[in-house]
Amino acid sequence: MLTPASADASFRRYFRATWPNGETAVLMDAPPDKEDVRPFVRIAQLMTDAGLTAPRVLAADVDNGYLLLNDLGNEGYLKTLHHADAKTADALMRGAIDALVQWQISSKPGVLPAYDEALLRRELAIFPEWCIGRHADLALDEKEQGWLNGVMDALVQSALAQPSVFVHRDYMPRNMMRTDDPGTPAVLDFQDAVYGPITYDVVSLFRDAFISWDEERELDWVIRYWEAARKAGLPVHADFGDFWRAYEFMGLQRHLKVLGIFCRLNYRDGKSHYLQDLPRFYHYAFRTAERYAELRPLVPILERLSPRDLQIGYTF
Repeated sequence: MLTPASADASFRRYFRATWPNGETAVLMDAPPDKEDVRPFVRIAQLMTDAGLTAPRVLAADVDNGYLLLNDLGNEGYLKTLHHADAKTADALMRGAIDALVQWQISSKPGVLPAYDEALLRRELAIFPEWCIGRHADLALDEKEQGWLNGVMDALVQSALAQPSVFVHRDYMPRNMMRTDDPGTPAVLDFQDAVYGPITYDVVSLFRDAFISWDEERELDWVIRYWEAARKAGLPVHADFGDFWRAYEFMGLQRHLKVLGIFCRLNYRDGKSHYLQDLPRFYHYAFRTAERYAELRPLVPILERLSPRDLQIGYTF
């Protein structure tokens, strides 16, 4: 018997297959004209080789876009964190930190596509096209366009200056499942992994698309990651202040991209529920842009898109 298991922002669909004896597995249906399942198969093996818990491919029909995966259950990190007390949340996030360090330690150049300047700029271009132009129906004047270009240049330069490691590219609670070991998450949705900036997955984890933390708690977890990464020999900045700055710049690059993607999901793909989380990303972007001289020109552009008084009542 097949029942819907989950869906995501892509064209993939997931179904839970249940046999008469009660055993289950998960069927991924990825339309081959829209999705290529081969990266998923390859990166699943990379994650397993790194010692992480990830879906195992039990059977594959690559040409038709079908994969049969072991069933990792229904207990997702995101759902648990929304209702967790501080102790439980801390335990889950520490497990996610440990898994991330383990993933990064396994990094090797030349294995995954490079998160290079071209890709960084393609991602950033989604923001003006879909968020500014389509969603807000605004056209930037010459001065504003210059401001935006300058901010984007600063973000790209910061990203390219960082050491490179394996990057999951969507390393957040929604893409993790709880396992029998409370300190070991199962990691999902990794098919877009690349080789790029070391802060990318860190900021994805702590400045999430669907749940936010107060800055004191975020800072504590980022420091914990930084200390664990240094102990493991990963090439993080020797000074935490420098690491935090790179982390914030990387976060803004991601958040501008996601603002554009969420608008695109609404207007192109008919997935309107993503719009409800736009204020979260405006908030992230405002908070970061105001702190750094190179990024401050973005503030008046953000103010045109989403005045702060429109965000009153939104829970971050």
